[in-house]
Amino acid sequence: MTTLASDHPLAAGLTASSPLVRAYQGERQEVTPVWFMRQAGRSLPEYRELRVGTRMLDACLDPAMASEITLQPVRRHGVDAGIFFSDIVVPLKLAGVEVEIQPGKGPVFAQAVRTAADVERLTAIDPASLDDRVFAPIQEAVRLTVAELGSTPLIGFAGAPFTLAAYLVEGGPSKDHIRARTLMHADPEAWARLMEWTADISGAFLRAQVLAGASAAQLFDSWAGSLSLHDYVTHVAPASARALSHVRDLAYELPRAATAAGDAEPALDGVVRNVPLVHFGVGTGELLKAMHEVGADAVGVDYRIPLDEASRRLGHVVPVQGNVDPAMLDAPWPVLEAHVRDVLDRGREAPAHILNLGHGVPPETDPTVLTRVVELVHGWRPE
Repeated sequence: MTTLASDHPLAAGLTASSPLVRAYQGERQEVTPVWFMRQAGRSLPEYRELRVGTRMLDACLDPAMASEITLQPVRRHGVDAGIFFSDIVVPLKLAGVEVEIQPGKGPVFAQAVRTAADVERLTAIDPASLDDRVFAPIQEAVRLTVAELGSTPLIGFAGAPFTLAAYLVEGGPSKDHIRARTLMHADPEAWARLMEWTADISGAFLRAQVLAGASAAQLFDSWAGSLSLHDYVTHVAPASARALSHVRDLAYELPRAATAAGDAEPALDGVVRNVPLVHFGVGTGELLKAMHEVGADAVGVDYRIPLDEASRRLGHVVPVQGNVDPAMLDAPWPVLEAHVRDVLDRGREAPAHILNLGHGVPPETDPTVLTRVVELVHGWRPE
């Protein structure tokens, strides 16, 4: 176990009792916490103004800019968490992989990884070389952000090993990830080496964010929905578990209020908790239990299955996050309101619920709608 520094927001007591952290740890909150995936970004006019003339990956590696972008939706919407503004390919770029994000297309790699020789070339880069020096701009951005957030927790995030591997093998975005799935079966040894490498890259990226001040971490598997349950369990889950193992040991002691007047510092009650970990995937309704079993505390659910059914598949013992359909954000307010209330009602089947979207905020979303959803969620109480 690695104990977080005493000035970490969790250890210092700033965020340990926040609704978000307590919900991730399975404690149902009177007021349901809410944040949105991709809340920081293209839907906000202040983001678009700030990003003028700056490429995406350059923005991610500019600590002041990344921090400001992370803070923008917290200020505007009053959400219960910030999600660190970055991109899943940032740790690949920091490792020396040639990648750029092309507007309207996504990450594009200079060289795809499709053979055992390609895997050998790529994995010659030692993930252990991604030390504090390499992650300095990420950690500085996190420190700047948590200093402004105060008692509002910051969530760190990274792409899951399969999603990174899929991008690398395809050389860019793909609809079916067929080359990645082919390599998985055609050369299982090369695939396993690639997955171990991407797991260590993702894990190191997550760990850097948490050590710098993030109060939770989310592993985001964009493309796992293209897999069968068998392929996920056999060829992907071990790597996802390996990625989370990089942060699974991070823990903190719960501070309590001073027990006597004049105490200079809070006493510690000796309760030790790990940093909460969330696992989310797109199109992964059939994989939910397996995704939880890789070492997550909470599971994010996309919009394709009802939240009560997701909780049933998880045995009604796992905190769930989700799962408002992003398409509803452009529907008339009565339609959206009824949908959000339905999600909140279904979320009662789980031990705890964090309201979120079943994927990210679409870029054309009216920001005032998100603010109104936050107000609705914070005012909602079960009948």
